[in-house]
Amino acid sequence: MLSLRVNRKTYNLDVEPETPLLWVIRDTIGLTGTKFGCGMALCGACTVHLNGKPVRSCVTRVSQAVGQEITTIEGLSANAQHPAQIAWREGDVPECGYCQSGQIMAAAALLAKNPNPTDVDIQREITNLCRCGTYLRIRQAIHRAAELAAKP
Repeated sequence: MLSLRVNRKTYNLDVEPETPLLWVIRDTIGLTGTKFGCGMALCGACTVHLNGKPVRSCVTRVSQAVGQEITTIEGLSANAQHPAQIAWREGDVPECGYCQSGQIMAAAALLAKNPNPTDVDIQREITNLCRCGTYLRIRQAIHRAAELAAKP
């Protein structure tokens, strides 16, 4: 039995310790906002936060997440009101949308450590891939999210 804390809720799970965190989140817990993309930590569709830091859950063993606070897109904010989520909607960022939960999680982690990132910061930190090529809108949404977060 492993105990995981996901989105401020504790789950006691009978899973193999080497199971990728992604599959425990999706298949065992039932939170399907985190997506499978490549399975090799290259695309970032599976990005979640461990203690506020972005990780690729497809290559993170569930045993590595025990004792840490895991946040998925479902737990990023109540009612999808995180500044990044608002900015994504305002900017109509997604095309197909498949990678966007991972993009938003990566952006939220960046904004938490750097509340006013430059284009260079965004390019360096956001390494998630988007097959639709919405990178310009993603960058614009990150800047907008920074503005929204700075408002009192």
